[in-house]
Amino acid sequence: MLPKELIGKIQKFHFRTRFLANDLFAGQYVSAFKGKGMEFAEVREYVPGDDVRDIDWNVTARMGHPYVKVFSEERELTVLLLLDLSASNLFGTSKRFKRELAAEVAGLLAFTAVRTNDKVGAILFSDKVERFIPPKKGAGHVWGLIRDIFSHEPQSAATNLSAPLDHLNKLVRRHAVVFLISDFMVPEFDHKTQTSMYLASRKHDLTAIRIQDPAERILPNVGLVWMRDPETGQALAVDTSNKGVRRRWEEDVARRDAELKTLLTKSGVDRVELSTGGSVVQPLTEYFRRREARK
Repeated sequence: MLPKELIGKIQKFHFRTRFLANDLFAGQYVSAFKGKGMEFAEVREYVPGDDVRDIDWNVTARMGHPYVKVFSEERELTVLLLLDLSASNLFGTSKRFKRELAAEVAGLLAFTAVRTNDKVGAILFSDKVERFIPPKKGAGHVWGLIRDIFSHEPQSAATNLSAPLDHLNKLVRRHAVVFLISDFMVPEFDHKTQTSMYLASRKHDLTAIRIQDPAERILPNVGLVWMRDPETGQALAVDTSNKGVRRRWEEDVARRDAELKTLLTKSGVDRVELSTGGSVVQPLTEYFRRREARK
C-alpha cells in the first residue's frame, strides 16, 4: 500500500497531465508521428481526379464502371518511455526536482499516446534496467504507469544510458516511438553508449528529452560550499566566489553540451530541452511542430 500523501500527489499529477494531453496537444502528436502505413478501407466509384493507380480492376469488371480503392492510415503505434531514475535527478532549485519534471513529461506523453489508441510502455533505469512496463492501451494502464514511476525506489544511484537502449533493442522487435528522458549526466559518452544509441535510432524513432536545472549551468557566487556527487557520494569544497572556478564550471557545461549534441546528431536522434524552471508544454509543442514540418 502506498502512503496517502503519495497517492494524493499521484492523483493530482494524473489529472493535470490528462488535462494537458486532452486540451493542449490535440492533433499535434498525431501529425508529428504517423502510423505504420496504409491499410485498405473500402472501394467507391471513381470520380474525375482520382489516381488511376488506385482503380480496383476486379470490382470495376464486375460493376461495369470504374471503382477505386480507398486506404486509411494504420494509426496504432507503440510508444516506449525510457526514464532515468538515477540519483542526479533528485535535484532541483526551481519549481520541482528533475525527477518530478521527468515524471510529468512521461505522463503527458503517455496520455497523449493512449488518447489516439496507441500502446505505451516504459523502461525505468539507473545504471541497469530496474523495471519494464509492457506497452498496453487505456487510461487505466497510464494510471498504473504513473504510479510505478512515482513509487519506484531505484536500486542504484548511478547512470548507464546503454542499459535501457540495449534492453530496448533486444526486447522490442517492431518499430516503436521511443523517448529517452534523462539529464544525461554521465562521466562520458563512451563507445558502448554511442553504439547502443545508434542501433536504437536505426530500429526505432528515438527522441532524447534532456532534463536540466538552471543551477547546473551557471555556478552562483555564494562563497565556499560543499558539493556532493549524488551518484558516487564523493564530496569536495568549492569556492564559488573564485571567478576561475565559475569559468571552468561553465566551460565544462559547454563541453558536455557539445558532446551530447555530437552524439545525438551522429545517431540521427531528435532532442528536446526541458528545465525545472520552465514550461513542459512549449518545448514539446515546438518539437511536434518541427516534426510535422519535416513530413
